[in-house]
Amino acid sequence: MRFAIIPGDGIGKEVTAEAVKVLTRVGEVFGRAFEFEHLPWGADYFLESGVTIPPNGYAMLRDDFDAIFIGALGDPRVPHNRHARDILLGTRFELDLYVNYRPVKLLDERLCPLKTRGPNDINFVVFRENTEGLYVSVGGRFKAGTDDEVAIQEELNTWKGVNRIVRYAYEFAHARGLTRLCMADKSNAMQQGHALWQRVFKDVAAEYQNIESTHYYIDALAMYMVLDPGQFEVIVTNNLFGDIITDLGATFQGGLGMAASGNIHPGKTSMFEPVHGSAPKFAGKNIANPIGAISSAALMLETLGLTKEAAAVDAAVLKAVRDNHVTPDVGGRVGTRESGTYISQAIGR
Repeated sequence: MRFAIIPGDGIGKEVTAEAVKVLTRVGEVFGRAFEFEHLPWGADYFLESGVTIPPNGYAMLRDDFDAIFIGALGDPRVPHNRHARDILLGTRFELDLYVNYRPVKLLDERLCPLKTRGPNDINFVVFRENTEGLYVSVGGRFKAGTDDEVAIQEELNTWKGVNRIVRYAYEFAHARGLTRLCMADKSNAMQQGHALWQRVFKDVAAEYQNIESTHYYIDALAMYMVLDPGQFEVIVTNNLFGDIITDLGATFQGGLGMAASGNIHPGKTSMFEPVHGSAPKFAGKNIANPIGAISSAALMLETLGLTKEAAAVDAAVLKAVRDNHVTPDVGGRVGTRESGTYISQAIGR
């Protein structure tokens, strides 16, 4: 299997190195032939060349690789983070990666800020529509920089886009024997676009009578996630709302450094990434948490059908957390490299 590796900026380079270390170990233990091609795209490359992604970059990612692993992107030297937009959002749209897959799984009670909540209470997934909504950049600015400035940002919802993400969430639940699915929108206020979400949700839910289907408005969902996270198994929502509630969910796990993510088009080349930022002020200090990146690599293996290999990575991460061989942000005393090495060496033991 061939993997495109885009380390990104700041701490992205450090945590990506640990994810590749773990993947290399998986290949050795399970006899898998993994090939890694490191692509230089990022802030440094853009500042040197003026190129964010080469003209054939998206086609190359789609046609030449089984999956893409990308580190955090973002650099204050690049105005408006143009390179990050082209590489990350551009890849999502150009490869039509319409599923954003975010597990929310607590590994140890000490990591959770919610009182009396443990791993049995926090174990659900969020599916976020990844190619529509407010992130399609439909709109514009008029009289920018003046007191009369007008800014318009339109939300785009299509039957195709809504149907396929809602259906994917139901299929995921059905395949894993899960019995509860919640859809979140704001149809009481956004009555046009979110009426479509309501219609599709009701139509698809009717096909899955064995799954309990629940609807919450997004503000109520955020409240219930904090009050009673144990009620959720699968959540599906739109692009903006999914972006917000998955970060909220990450706090239940111990912070963004623990959170994994996949950007998926089923059966096609997909992209996997930790969801934290590039944190330039922490770069090069060997303190960034690599678990989000390593767990994203496990999601990549899972999506490619390598379920035993993915489970081995997850078990190694769990061992590192329980042994407290983790970085200071989650209460440990070791560095990025040391934590990654510990997890890598735990695979296959």
